[in-house]
Amino acid sequence: MVPARLDHLTIVASDFARSLAVYDAALTALGLERAVDLEDEEDEDAPLEAVGWGPAGERPVVWLVVGERITRGAHLAFRADDQAAVMRFHAAALDAGASNHSAPRRWPIYRRGEFNAIVADPDGNLIEAIAPESIAP
Repeated sequence: MVPARLDHLTIVASDFARSLAVYDAALTALGLERAVDLEDEEDEDAPLEAVGWGPAGERPVVWLVVGERITRGAHLAFRADDQAAVMRFHAAALDAGASNHSAPRRWPIYRRGEFNAIVADPDGNLIEAIAPESIAP
């Protein structure tokens, strides 16, 4: 029997455009592709209401949506290929409007063997990139 696995997660943004810029930059830097853009099909000039990112050619695993119940306090952590990807993630997210929570660094005590960075989206949700540490402990 296969244990339960995460299918996807959804973040509801208070300012969709601001959050979209952050998630687009951060997730693209980690190799996820913007796979789905949804808008109200009944309105000709409808703004985007949902965007989904996922691995190339696969279903979205992260969704950013418009809604009334704003997501706050979530922590999304993604595995990155290497430290360079963590650095790209951090720089891209900050350039797009995220705030720094934890600059790229090694975690020799708390997270031995890892190199990570954490940013906060406009609603305070944390987005983290984690790579194997390439420097000997």
